Amino acid sequence: MLIKLDEQQLGWMAADRARHVAEAAGHPLAVAEAARNLAVLARRAGWEEQALSIALNAADDPGLRASRSGAAERGLLIQSAAYSAARQGDKAGMRELTDEAAAIAEGIGGTTALRDHGGGFSPATVQLHRISAEFSTGDPVAALAAARALPPQSLPSVERRARYYADVAAALAQRGRRDECVRAILAAEDQAPQETHSRPAVRSLISGLLLSGRTTPELRALAARAGALP
Repeated sequence: MLIKLDEQQLGWMAADRARHVAEAAGHPLAVAEAARNLAVLARRAGWEEQALSIALNAADDPGLRASRSGAAERGLLIQSAAYSAARQGDKAGMRELTDEAAAIAEGIGGTTALRDHGGGFSPATVQLHRISAEFSTGDPVAALAAARALPPQSLPSVERRARYYADVAAALAQRGRRDECVRAILAAEDQAPQETHSRPAVRSLISGLLLSGRTTPELRALAARAGALP
């Protein structure tokens, strides 16, 4: 009997195989990145506890302490664990892990480019993560405070800057600040139009704005560009 696997299962199998190949080859950075991908897939499946364990166990590999790139990869794993803690509603755990990742970034200094992670790792990318993690725990006020501490121009790519403005927009929407929310989405669109339009969370946010209050021509035009019109 032919068993059809869904996209998530195929992704899990590919990431798990990549981890085993990297382990056999003795490449700590590749092992760590494969584990981080597994943790992301577990979190998306709703397995936050497994995602947390996968990331933290991988971060404990002594091989990641031997180089700047290894330290950066370890920081990314701890960031991933922090986000899983946020998804569990563990605000204290999320903040502790995020602070640990921030300390690693400060210790390294500057931005560390990684072959398998386009955004690299830096104090700014950790702070970007903090915005999203605070919002995920249900604390938009803390998310906006984290955003005020991060100049978006310090982020290493237009995609990261678009993510910054999209996360800020989501937090503003939670606070009922509609006009500022729309301006933040427009700022995200200005940085990376396709990236912004393709994010389901952004389209859902725009749809919610259309249904929940005053609709302006500017908002309807944004909704049309993002494919979010009813």
